[in-house]
Amino acid sequence: MEFTITLLIAAISAGTPMLLAALGGILSERAGIIHLGTEGIMLMGAVLSCMTYITTQSLGLALLSALLGTALLGGLHALLTVTLHANQTVSGLAITLFGTGLSAYLGKKFSGQPIPGSVPKLDLPWLEAVPFAGRLLAHQDWIVWFSLVLVVALHTLIYRTSWGLHLRAVGDSPGTADVMGIPVALFRYTYVVLGSMLMGLAGSYLILAYSPSWTEGMTAGRGWIAVALIIFARWNPVRALFAAYLFGGLDALGFRIQLLGTPIPSYFLKMMPYLITIGVLMYVGWKTRSKPSGGPEALGLPYLREQRH
Repeated sequence: MEFTITLLIAAISAGTPMLLAALGGILSERAGIIHLGTEGIMLMGAVLSCMTYITTQSLGLALLSALLGTALLGGLHALLTVTLHANQTVSGLAITLFGTGLSAYLGKKFSGQPIPGSVPKLDLPWLEAVPFAGRLLAHQDWIVWFSLVLVVALHTLIYRTSWGLHLRAVGDSPGTADVMGIPVALFRYTYVVLGSMLMGLAGSYLILAYSPSWTEGMTAGRGWIAVALIIFARWNPVRALFAAYLFGGLDALGFRIQLLGTPIPSYFLKMMPYLITIGVLMYVGWKTRSKPSGGPEALGLPYLREQRH
């Protein structure tokens, strides 16, 4: 039981970056814009947080710089896809390549330097009395709590409010939404930028709480896993929560197996979460092959008002 509790606590910590990135992708894709720039944006969020925190010694400024910097990248993606009608897949890949290269350049000076602090814990001793769940959540940091609250908030927004109805309308049928008076371009810009900021926060969390020093390419493919989790979760925030923690648990389990001195090669253990994720996606795809994907119907399609139908 003690091993299980420890593993689940580690799963929450390891899964939080993927959860935040997946929630950002859900916001963007619910508005009809494919966002494959997750990996590059997470790297930019991480390096901007590292640079600012080491330079200013301020956690607040570190988070703010990451949010603002990644909001600009989100705005660039929105400009290319919403206003200029560029191919959304190509634009997202370009954002990833740009963010990966720029983060490597900016982070050279700070590579290997430990950051001066971490995200503070939110200690809730009264929660320890709750069986099982209390031990998991009583001493988590505030970004973990923010991500949990965000899951509930986004699920409520998407499925229980008029704003969420408008968002789904923009993603499913932007022409119909436009006829109803919903500002399609404004909605898409807003949610792409907000989604990118969540991806930037995911990168910040990686360096502020999970791996407290900058190394080039430190996301190690987590951005791509977050993209896969969106599909696995069928664009649902609650399902994304469980999917992210599943991957986080596999990641933490592989690390703990290494500590036990197992003869299994470490490279295989590092591959395990990615292989299982691919296997789960293949299984889910096969089981739901005759069912609707659950994704926005206009996802990836540019909206041209003069071609409205």
